[in-house]
Amino acid sequence: MNKEALSQILQVNGIVGAGGAGFPTYAKLDERAEVILMNCAECEPLLKLHRQLLKLHAYKILKTFQMIADIVGAKEAIIGIKKEYEETIQELNMYMDKFSNIRLHLLDGVYPMGDEVVMIYEATGKVVRPGGLPIEEGVAVFNVETIYNVYRAVEERHPVTDKVVSVAAEVNHPLTVRVPIGCTLEEVVALAGGSTIKDPVYFVGGPMMGSIKSGSLPVTKTTNAILVLPKDHLLVQKKQSNPSIDLKRAASVCCQCEMCSSLCPRNALGHPIEPHSFMRSASNKDFQDTNVFVNTLFCCSCGLCEMYSCPQGLSPRSLMAVYKGGLKRAGVLPPADARLIPVKESREYRKVPHERLEARLGLTKYNVAAPLKDKVVSMKRVRIQLSQHIGAPAKACVSCGDFVEVGQMIGKPSEGLSVGIHASIDGIVTAVTETYIVIEKKTGISGRKDVG
Repeated sequence: MNKEALSQILQVNGIVGAGGAGFPTYAKLDERAEVILMNCAECEPLLKLHRQLLKLHAYKILKTFQMIADIVGAKEAIIGIKKEYEETIQELNMYMDKFSNIRLHLLDGVYPMGDEVVMIYEATGKVVRPGGLPIEEGVAVFNVETIYNVYRAVEERHPVTDKVVSVAAEVNHPLTVRVPIGCTLEEVVALAGGSTIKDPVYFVGGPMMGSIKSGSLPVTKTTNAILVLPKDHLLVQKKQSNPSIDLKRAASVCCQCEMCSSLCPRNALGHPIEPHSFMRSASNKDFQDTNVFVNTLFCCSCGLCEMYSCPQGLSPRSLMAVYKGGLKRAGVLPPADARLIPVKESREYRKVPHERLEARLGLTKYNVAAPLKDKVVSMKRVRIQLSQHIGAPAKACVSCGDFVEVGQMIGKPSEGLSVGIHASIDGIVTAVTETYIVIEKKTGISGRKDVG
């Protein structure tokens, strides 16, 4: 198989990054990639799906990873995995001698090791320039579930119709479960025995970089985790804070200790991002040096500055996000000539251990087993978004009343960067809009209208 054929398979079958922003995977197949890197850092606290999936499907994922390396002509394929994931490493080592190009790179249990810029440096020694893409350094990064989805598309002709999700914190039976895309967050939480508290808050995507979402919202291709938390939890309060009040607090109590910058992972790699400088200028309305604000575009939003580093409990990440949003709406791009200084020697002594971070966030008691159930759970109704990825949304190619089957394309890729969207259950299409398609299971269907 050549690159063009694989790209076509990945685009049609809707393969995107199974986390983060959902970058279409076919666009990462690039002959400039001298190294391909599989991310099994499981960056966010409490998430377990990647190490579980890699352990369960080790040979399939390794085989697919090697195939991608061969197709793009990569000299090396590296699996970045935390050394504490001993069971998964043991399973991988059973097959490693079959794949000469692949090696494991054991990572420390620190946050944010899963940030691709951080992982690239750890595994290869290469530093991606501020605002740059990994491919500029000859590296392409994929996560574990994405590679497994590539396997399913190539070997089984199975498009992306389901998602593996970790469900943790205030639930009766924490677990990792495979669910149809388009089911609700509430339905997924119910699979974990429901909430143990009254008026739970659903924190989706991980405790550091996730967000609060309504339980009625659908699971998408990038939904990695649902944390069920009490409304008075630190994480919830931080997410619901008022930027205006945060700015006033910064003006009142920021002592310029520089801890936010000292522990910033991008700053340690030489990127021109200094949260303490931003806090000083923003809180004092000092706009003499505009670089302080423009450089917020280099923030990776890992959240260490406000969730761990600041002794005053201030919110550099949240405030920088407000400024970043304003800059982007104004059409301001990260400067291409941003100065990159050498990696700081102090970096090795300023890494944040996972255990300490979990304790600071009040999550230690929630770090319990969450066994993987890899069989897709049946659902009666799904609402499938036509945009679950970076790029142009898919275009609906079904109509109300159509009967569709699991895996059938219901949204065709648009022009430009786009992928297909597929039915995640068998049933009748009951709603089609510009943004989503609803499918409901029906019993005793007769005289149905099939889609070819």
